[in-house]
Amino acid sequence: MPLKTYSEQFKRDAVALYESTEGASLKSTAAELGINRNTLKAWVARFSSNPRAGSADQSEAAAITDAERIRQLERDNARLREERDILRRAAKYFAEGDDLVSRFQFVDDTRTDYPVKRLCEVLKLNRSSYYKWKTATPARTRRTCDDALLAARITVIFNDHDGCYGAKRVTAELNDLGDLGDLGDGTSVDAPVAPVNHKRVARLMKENGLAGFTRRRRVRTTVADPSRRVFADLVNRRFTAESANQTYVGDITYLPISDGSNMYLATVIDCFSRRLVGFAIADHMRTSLVVDALTAAAGQRGSLAGAIFHSDHGSVYTSGTYQKACRDLKVRQSMGTVGTSADNALAESFNAALKREVLKDEKTFANQLVCRRDVFRWCIRYNTTRRHSWCGYLSPQTYEARSSGKLRLVS
Repeated sequence: MPLKTYSEQFKRDAVALYESTEGASLKSTAAELGINRNTLKAWVARFSSNPRAGSADQSEAAAITDAERIRQLERDNARLREERDILRRAAKYFAEGDDLVSRFQFVDDTRTDYPVKRLCEVLKLNRSSYYKWKTATPARTRRTCDDALLAARITVIFNDHDGCYGAKRVTAELNDLGDLGDLGDGTSVDAPVAPVNHKRVARLMKENGLAGFTRRRRVRTTVADPSRRVFADLVNRRFTAESANQTYVGDITYLPISDGSNMYLATVIDCFSRRLVGFAIADHMRTSLVVDALTAAAGQRGSLAGAIFHSDHGSVYTSGTYQKACRDLKVRQSMGTVGTSADNALAESFNAALKREVLKDEKTFANQLVCRRDVFRWCIRYNTTRRHSWCGYLSPQTYEARSSGKLRLVS
């Protein structure tokens, strides 16, 4: 049987799962992941950011005399105290907006108390960047004044249209006016104004809490490309297979974040056991996301030669890059009817279950790190411990093992 391979991201996520699970042991976590204990131990030794055990090189330590060690410790302590004092004084700056600008400002304000080189070293700045920022201060001040004036004009237009205008409509209104007009306080200025970019307007509206009226957001993950080849439907809504590694379905679903952004999950699911053989999580919806998921599936199975992969008509699945990946792995592509979610119902059902069981009563994830951790944990447990009705309330992994007539350990 071909050996299974794992991506570096999978290994890092596995180590993060082990370290974030209170009371977890290497043995229990390895069993949950479906891998060998020694394999997980090797990953922890390589990727762990908080090793549980370590040892010093005794031969090297013995070569240092006590006096040298004390002097070195004193120097280190002095540097640490200085670094602590600098960071304490800098703390109030970090709550004032842009982190990089705040650090530059702190260096400028305290350069008479500490060397600029040392300040930049502690705050992880390039000195050349600081000096460039300082040289640009006059121009930056002018831009700040211009932004304040433009923000006043934007507010007037926004209020005139009952808060229904977004950045692009406000931009069009500004550029059509051709002059500053009434600033809302009885003052009228007739100086000519250069055309305004909608990105600048959007930034200023966001900074001032102005947002045009919109309905509840709907995230579209299937964007068809009519110029690309469409494959025949080889599944015809029969989401079954006689054995594993014959027929797969997949999809992309969005994972909403509380700040308004999204993460995305691409899946490769075996129709025989409902096992999630491959998946990938990212903050984008480019073709590389679905290629990574398919590559992960190939690593798990050892080979996908001759298997069918069924999806919707999303442009990522019809792209030349994805078609080449399927050809390289000897996978036959299949696609349902455009606009019919029932043609990919198994993948849609998986997506709904994930969001229902991970988010529960919440509408969004707290941040991208929490999203990645929680979704990764659920995807692993979906295979190894979650009981699936299709599998007679066995986990997909157990169902496959029993169907093959023997239990297998992944190593």
